[in-house]
Amino acid sequence: MLVIGAAGKTGRAVTRALVARGVGVRAAIHQGRRSRIHADDLVHAVPLDLATGVGVEAAVAGVSGVYHMAPNVHPDEVLMATRLADSALRQGVSRFVYHSVLHPDDASMPHHLRKAQAEKAIRARLKSATVLRPTAYLQNLDGPAQHGRIEVPYSLDTPFTNVDLDDVADVAARVLTEEGHAGATYDLVGAERLSVREMAEVATEVLGHPVDAVAVPLDEWISGPGQDLSDHARDDLVAMFRCYDREGLVGDSRTLRDLLGRQPRSWRDVLS
Repeated sequence: MLVIGAAGKTGRAVTRALVARGVGVRAAIHQGRRSRIHADDLVHAVPLDLATGVGVEAAVAGVSGVYHMAPNVHPDEVLMATRLADSALRQGVSRFVYHSVLHPDDASMPHHLRKAQAEKAIRARLKSATVLRPTAYLQNLDGPAQHGRIEVPYSLDTPFTNVDLDDVADVAARVLTEEGHAGATYDLVGAERLSVREMAEVATEVLGHPVDAVAVPLDEWISGPGQDLSDHARDDLVAMFRCYDREGLVGDSRTLRDLLGRQPRSWRDVLS
């Protein structure tokens, strides 16, 4: 199986899940990131530049499935998806899984809309493609909780149904290796509806040390962590934070539960 972005946290998790099933992985990475891929005899790195398309044909050649996830908030996501789907179609790849996002049609978040457009571009070429729509990962807040302080540039009280990354990877491995998922679209959503404030309270209890939840003013984030981003990426994330401030990000966990055959892992599970 070809895993795009295999050096990133999602790519590494999907690679681990495939290797656990005894599946060989062609790990597509940028040059210089080889040390960050999951280390196993079943994993073989290949160079790939999604932005230019260099290496796409060679990466796709001979694989039986593709797991595609574009770099975060990339402006050329639709072109990347089109390029990869075209190659998969030309080379007769039997399975193609696209890592999208929960609520891709939410017009208040431009990077979500690009994923909706990418879904359509892929499906126009590969009707059997499977689309996974995960919500935000629980692991995004695990590290900050371990260090005692969760800072976010949005409301501490809006709700989220965050999902465990390993649950997402488990589903990815299933749809790549099992029958019955052709043409399906799956929302991948955790079972708990928690605000950041509530997550900090749970973390305090589980970890045995105080975990503070802090709302950072958006302009402070823009002049701090956001200042080193491109204008495009910063604008996309600001739009997302504003949406989170109003609505959070909430979905239905029943699909994930049915796919896993068990309850999704909880915030407590991730912290423990």
